[in-house]
Parts: sequence; C-alpha cells; structure tokens
Amino acid sequence: MTRPVDAEPTKERPAGSSGAAPLVIVVAVAAISVAVLATREVPILGAAGVAIVALMAGGFYAVQPNEGAAITQFGRYLGTDRQSGLRWVPFWLARKKISLRVRNVTSGTLKVNDKQGNPVEIAANIVWKVGDSARALFDVDDYTAFVNIQIETALREVTRQYAYDNAEDSEPTLRADAERVSARLKDDLQARVTVAGVVVQETHLMHLAYAPEVAGAMLRRQQAQAVIAARQIIVTGAVSMVEAALKQLSEREVVVLDDERKASMVSNLLVVLCGDRDTQPVMNTGTLYG
Repeated sequence: MTRPVDAEPTKERPAGSSGAAPLVIVVAVAAISVAVLATREVPILGAAGVAIVALMAGGFYAVQPNEGAAITQFGRYLGTDRQSGLRWVPFWLARKKISLRVRNVTSGTLKVNDKQGNPVEIAANIVWKVGDSARALFDVDDYTAFVNIQIETALREVTRQYAYDNAEDSEPTLRADAERVSARLKDDLQARVTVAGVVVQETHLMHLAYAPEVAGAMLRRQQAQAVIAARQIIVTGAVSMVEAALKQLSEREVVVLDDERKASMVSNLLVVLCGDRDTQPVMNTGTLYG
C-alpha cells in the first residue's frame, strides 16, 4: 500500500556514526570493570562498568558495501547510514538494513494486444536499484513487490501503444524499433516507481512474438508482403533494363524496330526478367510477321 496522495514523501538523510571510538570506550571500560571486580574492593563500580559495556555493545552494527541501515527512534525516521564498516548508534535506536545494490529482473512473458489489436507475447529485462532508502522502506509496503507489479503494468501499457509490425504512416513498431520502445518503457516505469525511491537504469525487450493462436496467419501475411515487395523491386529493375536496351539499340542502330516490334520485344524481355522460372530458348526460323 502506498502513502496517501496528500502525504509528504519521506526523504532520505544521513545518520549514524563510526563505531571505532565507541569500540575503544567499550574495551577500556570492560578492562577496568574486570580489574575492579577482580580486586573485589568496589563491586558496585565493576557491575556498573559491565552494565555500561552491555548497553554500548547493543548499539554496534555493521554495514556492508552498497548497503544502508535506516535508523528510527520509536517509529520516527532519523536517517539512513550508508557508510560501510563498523558503525554505532545508541542502543535504543532501531536499525533496518536495505540493499542498495543493482538488481536485474526479467519479467514474465505477458500476452498483450498491440496497437492493431493483435495478441503478442512480450517480456522485458529491467535493471534497477534503490535510490532513496527512506521512500523504499516507509512510502510503500513492499518496495520489491511494488516494482515487480509496476514493471508488468508499464510493459502492458507501452505494448498497447505500438503495432507489432507493419504500422501505417511509418510509425515505430515493436519489432523494428526495439530501442525506442525500450526507452519509452524506461521513462514510463521510472515515473511509476519514483514514489518508492527506485531508480530504473536500463530496460531491454527480451522476448517478442505473436501469440500462438495468430502466429501462423501473421507469418503467412509477412511472407506475402515480402513477395509483393520483392516483385515490385524486380519489376522496377526490369523496366529500367528494357528501357536501357531499347535506347542502346536505337543509338547504335543495331536494328530498326517499329512500334509493334518494340512492343513484342518489351513483352518478351519483361517475361524473361520478371518470371520466377528459368526461360526456355526458342529458335525462330521465320519472321515476326510470318
């Protein structure tokens, strides 16, 4: 559960202190207490020293690299200690550890309708880390679960904004513009998880395919479109070649062709150049009009 909309977000601030000086004090008091108790002259003083050692020892804690410890006093947030090593605070202050390391999450494969209404399967890889420990711990109930849910929500929302392929008016598509889609996913996800103090570092599409129930039909459509595109290129090239051939024949005066012969030659050349089968040579023993 997130904080109420009108509540002021928690902000991280530094807290905690080095444990070196308290450790020296504890060792010194412990040594004196043992010596006093050994002499049995002032047992109360020795007992008091032991109590002080016990209370001070309860304030020691260790912080690992890329880790933080949120310090609270009876439920009130005081700050976060990010300094690694042996640290110390008064024993009555509570410490809650939180990892600040970079995390790598691959979402589950989701089935979402794209912009054209076609069902597609999509998954993404997200690299994120906690940027503000106070927000992560105190502004959302479970920041890890919150991020995972927002990843799925953002991925669904972004997928609906693009067609899988062959969009109209040169619009970006999921398949051809993966980097652009990933950038938009990063921006959308960052806006959603800022409330939890999370920083999204990278987003990448990991899986993209048509859903099984339409994959066969879409594959046939892509094949048909590929054939049409190839034919258009072949026809354009064939017309250019025929035009060049007629021009060279005319300029070199190799043969004089009237309009009917030119039409027949153009027809034959286009058949040869545009056909998808090998041509069969024919021996012409007569004339064009015979």
